[in-house]
Amino acid sequence: MMTSLKMLATGDSGRIVGFDQAGSAYRKKLLAMGLTPGTEFTITRFAPMGDPVEIKLRGFSLSLRKNEASVLMIEKL
Repeated sequence: MMTSLKMLATGDSGRIVGFDQAGSAYRKKLLAMGLTPGTEFTITRFAPMGDPVEIKLRGFSLSLRKNEASVLMIEKL
């Protein structure tokens, strides 16, 4: 089942399935940061106001703004 990052809670895990067509401006940036299809991640924490969100993947932590994170199509694990 496909969902978005904002629908997950702290501690949830997911897998990147692809990218939303509307977010083509962020696609290259996200790919360069290691957010490739098939990559699994865990939500570490959300900032107090909900932006940004911190995820852990491939042994490092990465913070994403809501507009960047909304481009990702993910499935909850």
